[in-house]
Amino acid sequence: MTFKNSFIYFMAFTLVVGSFYSCETIGSKGTGGLALYTVRAEMKQSADSTLQQVANAGYAYIEAAGYEDGKYYGYSPEGFKNLLEEKGLTPISTHQSSVTLENADKLIADAKAAGFTYFVVPIPPMGMFVYDREAMSMGMNGRVERLAEILTELGQKCNAAGLQLLYHNHDFEFKPNKEGVVPIDYLLENTDPELVNFQMDLFWVTSAGADPLAYFEEYPGRFKLWHVKDMDDKGRFAPVGQGNIDFKKILEQKEKSGMKYYFVEQDMTFDQSPLEAIKISHEGIEAIGFE
Repeated sequence: MTFKNSFIYFMAFTLVVGSFYSCETIGSKGTGGLALYTVRAEMKQSADSTLQQVANAGYAYIEAAGYEDGKYYGYSPEGFKNLLEEKGLTPISTHQSSVTLENADKLIADAKAAGFTYFVVPIPPMGMFVYDREAMSMGMNGRVERLAEILTELGQKCNAAGLQLLYHNHDFEFKPNKEGVVPIDYLLENTDPELVNFQMDLFWVTSAGADPLAYFEEYPGRFKLWHVKDMDDKGRFAPVGQGNIDFKKILEQKEKSGMKYYFVEQDMTFDQSPLEAIKISHEGIEAIGFE
């Protein structure tokens, strides 16, 4: 084989290999995060295929919401971490709705093994969460003082394991309870920022009639993660950029809020499939200026 032919074969091989790796690692070059709750049905059908589509849509990192029987979406913690790495996606946070003071050590160890940084309590745990399907309303049983105690104990456990504990809000935490106490205010004022911080869901804050900017001002640095999901004129979930929440104004206060990562989330997608909706939302976050 002549030198000229050898060079041509070498260049062709290099192009093929380079193309292969660029396809496999698209997620690592992405922007922002996706809360996998948005594609929960698709994740049940095929986590492998769905995560590839999440990466192809342009996302860089994820938040899990599919832990059951010691596994994430049917994978061991280590196996799920490896799957994400294959797709070029980074594990950042995990919603652990089944956590109790009794099983916390196991769940925390699994979250650590899967590579997560943030352990998120998405609803009042241990039977405290109340959901009325007919009225489409949420709330909590028990006293907010007890919730603060539980979160503090979980925060201590997470801190010892090298994780950060966050509490995720819905709308009811921003409304006075039967005792006239606004739960989110009580939690912010009665938990140690070294142990307990918060994931702000911007849709639910807006739905409750609260102002996220006022909370950033009064409690700076406490909102480490955001859920970015829009609201249409009917008050329903909408792809980012197709609703009426002023994300640009909120984004200007990112530093004050303490936000380190954000996740697109859309609980219900209505006129689009979830996989279509996450593409529209990714275009939306880039147009708004999220990085």
